[in-house]
Amino acid sequence: MKILYLHGWNSVPGGVKPTYLAQHGHQLVEPALPHDDFPEAVRIAQAAFDSQPFDVVVGSSRGGSVAVNMRSGETPLVLLAPAWKRWGTANAVKPGALILHTPADDVIPFDDTRELLRNSGLPESSLIVTGHEHRLADADSLSALLAAVERQGKKT
Repeated sequence: MKILYLHGWNSVPGGVKPTYLAQHGHQLVEPALPHDDFPEAVRIAQAAFDSQPFDVVVGSSRGGSVAVNMRSGETPLVLLAPAWKRWGTANAVKPGALILHTPADDVIPFDDTRELLRNSGLPESSLIVTGHEHRLADADSLSALLAAVERQGKKT
């Protein structure tokens, strides 16, 4: 499965989560997104998305906000603790998106994700509660990420 992976603020391509997905047989494209220019990050992500077909777009934290602010057509989304209130203008996510988040997140409030679900008209089943902190890089969260990506990839 081909995944466009959008990293978080002050993160870089090749982190724990995309490496985990690659180790499980998925092909990833990870553009380096600038940390100080959100519109440019969206432009870079959009150019990467437009360059080839993807089965799933994964966005982590700020990368989740990039994902909801770009045009991804029918390609399914998997968002990890999306920072949609901090960056961009989108206040809803397209139908069918899956969101992974933990109530223990001390960076992005869990209530922001609940609000995003309501704004988007997504069912509670679109939220996968996992992890113990913002990064969602523990074993359970990585397993939940892999399952979410593979579930979404079956939609394409």
